[in-house]
Amino acid sequence: MGYAEKRGGYWRGRYKIEDGKYGTVADSAGVVVKFATKREAKQAADAEEVTVRRGQWRDPGLGQETFGEYASRWYAAQDLAASTMQNYRRHIEEHLLPDFDDKALAGILRTDVDAWEKKERASYAASSVKTWRSTLHLIFEDAIDEGLLTSNPAARRRGRGKRAGRSRDRGPEKVVTDALGILLTAERAALLSGRDDEFVATVLKGYTGKRWGEIVGLETEFVRPSAFRVEWQLYELDTGELVRCPPKDDSYRDIDSTEWLSALVLNHIARSKPTPCSCHGRTYVFRGQGAARTGGHQGAKLVDVARRAEVSTGTVSNVLNHPDRVREDTRVRVELAIAELGFIRGGITSEHAAHWRRNGFATWLFTPAVSGWYPKKAPQEARPVPILGEPWPGIPVRGRGAAARADACWLPIAKGLTPHGLRHTHRTMMEDLGTEKVLMDERMGHIDGSVSARYAHVTPGMRRRLMLGLTEQWESALDVRRALCSTSPVRVLDRLLRLKG
Repeated sequence: MGYAEKRGGYWRGRYKIEDGKYGTVADSAGVVVKFATKREAKQAADAEEVTVRRGQWRDPGLGQETFGEYASRWYAAQDLAASTMQNYRRHIEEHLLPDFDDKALAGILRTDVDAWEKKERASYAASSVKTWRSTLHLIFEDAIDEGLLTSNPAARRRGRGKRAGRSRDRGPEKVVTDALGILLTAERAALLSGRDDEFVATVLKGYTGKRWGEIVGLETEFVRPSAFRVEWQLYELDTGELVRCPPKDDSYRDIDSTEWLSALVLNHIARSKPTPCSCHGRTYVFRGQGAARTGGHQGAKLVDVARRAEVSTGTVSNVLNHPDRVREDTRVRVELAIAELGFIRGGITSEHAAHWRRNGFATWLFTPAVSGWYPKKAPQEARPVPILGEPWPGIPVRGRGAAARADACWLPIAKGLTPHGLRHTHRTMMEDLGTEKVLMDERMGHIDGSVSARYAHVTPGMRRRLMLGLTEQWESALDVRRALCSTSPVRVLDRLLRLKG
């Protein structure tokens, strides 16, 4: 049985945990409860001993570790793909620690998590906040497995809260295009870059549904006359490093190719004569565009600051642009790293970029191509792409006073379309052709775990029908494009149009 123990001006309750070991009655925060009377202390001690005998007792000191301490320990214990580790680090540093860092694990309540989510939704997309909450939920689940918590404050309870249904997580409609949209977008992207690489890559993405990393990471040895073999991808980390890693979800596959698409890519390789890159020692089909950007004239880059301060590049960016969003100790650590490395913003080297960067390609090539507008970049506001009217569809004007020298600007092709939207486009094109689901899943690298999928198999006839359908769509798009103008400033497209003539 428990007993009461006199301690100065109060009583405390003591109870037996196991032979030779006794515990003291404490509150949920692990603080010893001070009772005014011996009777109250004895009753509380007896109650605790009952929970011990039932196997329900839990050390009140558990869960007093701060969220920040546990999150750091949790992250260090993970052994996952570099891309996943990067995402977890970004979620923790940029969205979880600012609100939960100094709070004890056991002190974080469901209401705290709900308040955090409401605040985040006011500034970010619902889909992003949902992802961050999932990471928070995973961290708490592992804390439960370690015996530090008894329940997960980030778990969602069914049937509670506002009856928003599916609309709560409903995002904007995904923009797709068609075969003609792919062709026109590819032409404009090539005009913006001044070379054929962007034309070939955009067409390849639209007609294979490859992921961005699979396009950038396409090595010449995996281009075949009848298929493109997906063995690797290049995944861009926050540090700027491009990691050569297996395709997402191990979706190794051979993507059937039409004759004209294989010829387009193989001819591009023959013309561009790519050489092995210095970063991976591999020969890739596509090269980067423009000069390689760095974080400083003296050689220090943003990634160097991130590594020195042991944070993500997103955190360094926040310190430079939004210091109020970063914890004081982190901000000081980053500023110290900046000072030690002599980091200067805006430096550019003459080194040619070996690979595209996702953000650069999407922002300055793809988005202006599909929307006809350059994005906002201080001190300039968003503005139409100024073009010379001849030759059609217009040549982008560069340099000072470009708008004054321009004859016109481009109309939108598919405003809101993203590079990943071409993957959705390819799936939509296959649906329109009546392609069997098993073949669509194979091309997209998706896995269907249903029972019916076990009995569905791809046949040569399915592949043949799809190749014929995609070829017809391509030929129709070329016919429409040639009807608009029989020539093109893009060399590779100009040759294709002349062959149609």
